[in-house]
Amino acid sequence: MDMTKPIPLTQPWTEAFWEGTKHRKLLIQHCRDCNSNIFYPRKFCPECWSENLDWIQASGKGTVHSFSTAYDMVEPRFMEDLPYTLAYVDLDEGIRMATRIVDCEPEEIEIGKRVEVTFHKLNDDFYLPYFKLI
Repeated sequence: MDMTKPIPLTQPWTEAFWEGTKHRKLLIQHCRDCNSNIFYPRKFCPECWSENLDWIQASGKGTVHSFSTAYDMVEPRFMEDLPYTLAYVDLDEGIRMATRIVDCEPEEIEIGKRVEVTFHKLNDDFYLPYFKLI
């Protein structure tokens, strides 16, 4: 069995996001027509369908909206990461992001706790934006 972890699949409209992570920047899209902040990267604004999108750097800070910690019974390539916590984080910019909470014990995580982004190297091309408690 191949135990290599999957890497993100990029599209032309996600390349700026992944390039930003290499420089430890959390970039989100911004619609210049309706002023919406957007995450995950898309070709069109989900609010007004405009193609007039730009990139802005997010503060990297937010609040835990919900979370779940895996202790066992995960896909074999992720067994060495156990336990790990998957979460939805509400960024200060008004968008919700699926991510992992790292660098703490699972018992420390609570809904409403403040977090900030940290970047974990997957390989030379990809740094994953995770969050840690602040």
